[in-house]
Amino acid sequence: MTKTDPPRGGPSAPRGLNSTLWVAQWALALVFVGGGVWKLATPLAQVAEVFPWVGETPLPLFLVTSVLDVLGGLGVLLPALSRVLPGVTVLAAAGCAGLQVSAIAFHLLRGETDVLFNVVVLVLAVLVAWGRWTRVPLKPRA
Repeated sequence: MTKTDPPRGGPSAPRGLNSTLWVAQWALALVFVGGGVWKLATPLAQVAEVFPWVGETPLPLFLVTSVLDVLGGLGVLLPALSRVLPGVTVLAAAGCAGLQVSAIAFHLLRGETDVLFNVVVLVLAVLVAWGRWTRVPLKPRA
């Protein structure tokens, strides 16, 4: 940062961006934690009725992605709320974005074109990673 650069998260940050990021973080946490816990707690046959790919792919893929969903959702929110290692929020949001890129590619390769939900979640995850890294970073608790 040079003397002419505005401070990160300072007065140059657009008004309301912090609130927007919090809403996006809560939405991501609900989607990822809620979806991951639901997939892990629901009988596999029932999950496969909703998501046909579950019954057509190896079980470890399903389990790993479900656990990553839960961890990513917690990582996007809890470090930011507690201000303990808040930089983890950026990493978790980037990880959630990576999961969505992978999911979009996976579904498109299977001929499934209904990926709008994944695209919306990807945009939210990128917004949080970008916003918390560059515009409104959270300071660790003192």
